[in-house]
Parts: sequence; structure tokens; C-alpha cells
Amino acid sequence: MTTAARNQWYVAAYSAEVGRELLGRTICDEPIVFYRTESGEAVALADRCVHRRYPLSESRLDGDTIVCGYHGFTYDKSGTCVFVPGQKRVPRTARVPGYPLVEQDSFVWVWIGDRELADPARIPRAPWFADPAYTTVRGLEPLAARYELLVDNLMDLSHETYLHGGYIGTPEVANTPITTEVDEENEVIYVSRHMDDAECPSFYAESTGLRGRITRWQDIEYHPPCLYLLHSRIAPVGSVPEPDGSDPDAFHVEVGYAITPETAHSTHDFWFVARDFALDDQNVSDFLAKSNRTVVLQDVTALDILEQVIQREPDGYQELSINIDTGGLAARRFLKRMVERGTAVRT
Repeated sequence: MTTAARNQWYVAAYSAEVGRELLGRTICDEPIVFYRTESGEAVALADRCVHRRYPLSESRLDGDTIVCGYHGFTYDKSGTCVFVPGQKRVPRTARVPGYPLVEQDSFVWVWIGDRELADPARIPRAPWFADPAYTTVRGLEPLAARYELLVDNLMDLSHETYLHGGYIGTPEVANTPITTEVDEENEVIYVSRHMDDAECPSFYAESTGLRGRITRWQDIEYHPPCLYLLHSRIAPVGSVPEPDGSDPDAFHVEVGYAITPETAHSTHDFWFVARDFALDDQNVSDFLAKSNRTVVLQDVTALDILEQVIQREPDGYQELSINIDTGGLAARRFLKRMVERGTAVRT
């Protein structure tokens, strides 16, 4: 049995991934097939033929219909079967469920749960990743660990100093106190770490050209269960935004993660990095894509190990938490609350 927050929106794919080739992806233990109609509309259906359960993602498109690759049952974009082999009458129950789907900010969001509760206004915004004023690099890595471990990892960035030294980690990240704000009503968590005089890690030195000491701000904004945003400000020491809010001396990097449960012990780790400088410099894009993927894979390796540790440990094991865990503990509480509302995915 697996448990994850239900009646929630999850990032299922990047918009660019969904096309005229069938894409199979499991979200919260539910196999889903994605494709685009000939007019460009994105579709999400249960990835299992009603006849003998063959995956529709292993089948083929015929116009806007999916033809099952096993026995030819054919489904329209609503999931209704429109053809069965060997007979003219299509059984009334021959249909596969469809999923509410919204494309926003370059992501395909799918609703897991009661369709009647699927309100697109509840999808958190991340406009930088589809804004022409920014250039974005992105990727997706499989994580053989429960999604809560990735949430813990991202809510406490002090690990950058130790796990990601040489890329994004410097001593100041671990040694600078954080401030945490928890919005109970809207279920959003904010964690900030402002370093006014910090070493410039290679991730920013090579991409911005800054060297030596810098001002480095990290402002986390987590929207449980799926969307994590890190607003990064990198500037010369002593630089602060202007009173009108403009910030001409700084470089701004928007780092995001979509933390999407696949199963009880696996996660889709979507990552994306947008910048407001060197927009047309392919070398900068290539460097940030390679460096950030390296950082993500360091997290993946650590969390895959941690998942195995947790599965082997005895029931009732008690962790020790400290001040830097405030945001992560609030995230755990929100995720638990979402499940306890009686909206758990169970298989």
C-alpha cells in the first residue's frame, strides 16, 4: 500500500515532452498515458486497456484515437472506446478514465483524485520558466526514494556545503542562520538565508563572471506537495536592491523542482534553472545544465542510499532535528495534513 496526497495537482511532464508519441508515466502509483491531438491539445488517460490491461502507452495513435497494441480496442481522447474487434456493439463499460490536465508555465499538471475538485486556480505559478525575459535549462532524473526525502533535502540547503562542495556549496551556506515563515492558511512555506559576504561557488562564478566574495541570497518558497522554488540573488558585496525594487547590479537565478511521487519508493525529480542574464549565451546554458544535473545526481545518490537505510531501520526510530529543520518539519506537517484529510492514494 502506498500513501501520497490525493486531490492535488502534480507536474507529470514538461510541455515539450508531450507530443504525437505516446508517453507513459506513473504518478502516485497510477499509470497514465499522455499525448497531443492533431490540434495540439494535451490528453491524459489511464494507461491500461479495459480488455486485457495492455498498456496504451505501448500502443499507437490513429488520428486522435489510441489503438491498443494487443487486441485493437480503440479509444477517443475522452477515454471512450469507439471500436472493439469482432463485433459492432461497443460495451457500455468500455472506457478508460481520463485525468484533468492543465498546461501552465511550461509544465503539464495532472490532477490525481476526484475530478469534481480539480480547480486549476489551485496550481501554483512559476512564470519564470516560460518567460522570454529568462533563459531556462531543465531535466528529469529518476529517484529511487520516497518523495518526502527530496522535500527534506531541498528545504534544508545547509547540505550544499557538504554534499555539493565545489559546485554550489560554500561554508557560508551551512553557517548562516535561516528565517522561516509558515503560511498556515495557504499551506506555503518560506525559508530565507541571506549571505552578505560569501565565497562565490563555481556554479555562479562561471555563469555570471563574478569572482571572490559576493552577496548571495537564497529565498525558498515551497507549495506542497509538488512545487519548490528557490529565488537566488547573486551580486557584488554591499549591493542591495533599489528602493523601487529594481536590482540592476544583481544576477537572478530561479531554481525549481517539481517533486512528483511515482510510487511509495520512487519519485520523478523534475529540475529547472532560469536566469535573467546571458540569455543568448549557449555556453552559459550548457554549463548551468551540466552543473545543475551534477548537483541533482549527487542528491539522487544520497537519497537513494537514505531510502535503503530507512527501509532497513526498526520501527520507532527517532531522528534529531535542529533549527535548520524548521521549514522541513513544517513541510512534513503539511504533507501529513493533506493525507489525513482523507485524500490518500492507496493501492
